[in-house]
Amino acid sequence: MGGKRMDEARGDDGHADENAARDDANTADIPDPDATTKPAPNPGPAPDPTPPTPPASPSRPRKRRILRLLAALLALLLLPLLTAETALRINYTGDPAPGTRTRHRDALWLGHAWVDGRKTDGDVRALARRLRETGIRDLYVHSGPLEHDGTLPPSAYKKARWFTAAVHRELPGVRVQAWLGDVLATETPDGLRLERAATRTAILASTRAVLDAGFQGAHFDLEPLHSGDRNYLALLDDLRDLTHARGAVLSVAAHQIDPLPAFHSFWGTTTGHPKWWSQAFFGQVARRVDQIAVMSYDTMQPSQSLYGGYVAQQTSLALEVTPKGTDLLMGLPFYHENRFGHWAHAETVPAAVRGVRLGLSRTDADRARFGVALYVDFAATEADWRAYRDGWAATPPAAS
Repeated sequence: MGGKRMDEARGDDGHADENAARDDANTADIPDPDATTKPAPNPGPAPDPTPPTPPASPSRPRKRRILRLLAALLALLLLPLLTAETALRINYTGDPAPGTRTRHRDALWLGHAWVDGRKTDGDVRALARRLRETGIRDLYVHSGPLEHDGTLPPSAYKKARWFTAAVHRELPGVRVQAWLGDVLATETPDGLRLERAATRTAILASTRAVLDAGFQGAHFDLEPLHSGDRNYLALLDDLRDLTHARGAVLSVAAHQIDPLPAFHSFWGTTTGHPKWWSQAFFGQVARRVDQIAVMSYDTMQPSQSLYGGYVAQQTSLALEVTPKGTDLLMGLPFYHENRFGHWAHAETVPAAVRGVRLGLSRTDADRARFGVALYVDFAATEADWRAYRDGWAATPPAAS
């Protein structure tokens, strides 16, 4: 190639081509010595212009099988959930029975400011104006929390005697109970341990002290309390003996009941926080107390219809196992936080009241020892109070 390019560069006039032609003519008949030993190359089939498809990876079918399996498992998990949510929507339909209104056994949870010195006589008078013409009979005023060993410093409720006397003056017939509680060491290393006899003895002593301070009852909220806790039942037995001997009331705030059979076990295994009680355990607690108030909020329901249907279901489940001699109260959400487990746009007082009335209508419409409990005074809005009064506390006019 280099020689040809040099020729072109020199500008040859074509004589070299003529000589080359003569040489070709003189050698045309001379046989090629390699012709007998070298066959002509076989060109073979024409190349396929389409590139070959690489063989399928052996992992692809396995991946598809795994994806199909995951989809099937997801469907198995979602189907019961969708079925349950559909049932809750249906549970929210229909009309409450006539007369499913207040039995004048309702309650209100009050913040700590009422017994630590921040409130005045004027505040008590304003509270009395708010509560007149409602069905509220019991006030659970926060007087703790208990120490992890079950003790309670008197400084936690230093204005208790003033408050109880002021309520009795402004609202005769309304009872004031000391709301006591603490975090239990059931899911964390720190907290109150009911399995310790010394702790239970200290709780009894704390209860005596608040009754001595003028309270007419003790209301306990211990969380998270797992279903089947025998130490809690033993504590309630002792507290009942103590309060009844003093002519006082024993009440508790209760976890919700399994919306599906054994759901607390499944949820506890999955999350480490069982949350719900079995219906049987709820009944065991209810038989040991004078009042049981279901904390029927923080339900994880995303809409009012689902929340109202859930409250209707909880009302029915609780009614089925609460003795006739125990006051059953269903909690109303008088607060508006948005966090995991609670959506303020869904968990509303109107939805809860309607759910309570529907559950009561379907299960035990004439039950006398029944009410609602309002949580909590310092977070309530005028709309919350209006929904409670209009939907539950007000007596509708008689038909003409």
